[in-house]
Amino acid sequence: MKLLFIRNRQRELPMAVPIIRKIVRRLLEVELGLDAYELGVHLVGPKEMARINQDYLRHEGATDVITFPYADPPELHGELFVCPFVGREQSKEFNTSWQAEVIRYVIHGVLHLQGHDDLEPAKRRSMKREENRLMRRLEKRFRLAAISPGTPSKKLQATQHKS
Repeated sequence: MKLLFIRNRQRELPMAVPIIRKIVRRLLEVELGLDAYELGVHLVGPKEMARINQDYLRHEGATDVITFPYADPPELHGELFVCPFVGREQSKEFNTSWQAEVIRYVIHGVLHLQGHDDLEPAKRRSMKREENRLMRRLEKRFRLAAISPGTPSKKLQATQHKS
């Protein structure tokens, strides 16, 4: 069974869910060669991400991606919670677009669902190499900026100028 759902539950950044769906399907079916999967991707705001992070991982604050596996690898069955707002903040640090960061978080979460681990340095390096390889492949195929159909909302622009 191939089941993919993507829900935009945040309003800080505009998101083109149909384009994200195409990118994620390409990741799963072509780049990773999966014949079956059940994946939910939730795009959430920083407050919701902080709540999920606290409730399930006992960590404070928003984070980039949280993965909930519902099956053991090699079966890919789970949910990802991705925070585009955190991607916007981290994109400045990594000198990339926030849209690329969002796709990187999806890749990272999918790799976790496939059994990759980033707790030990050697495993983290291996996972990062695979993440980078997949990013390069998707960037060749898609214009990642297209996942955002417009400029940030006025609410976000107002928060950018607060000091």
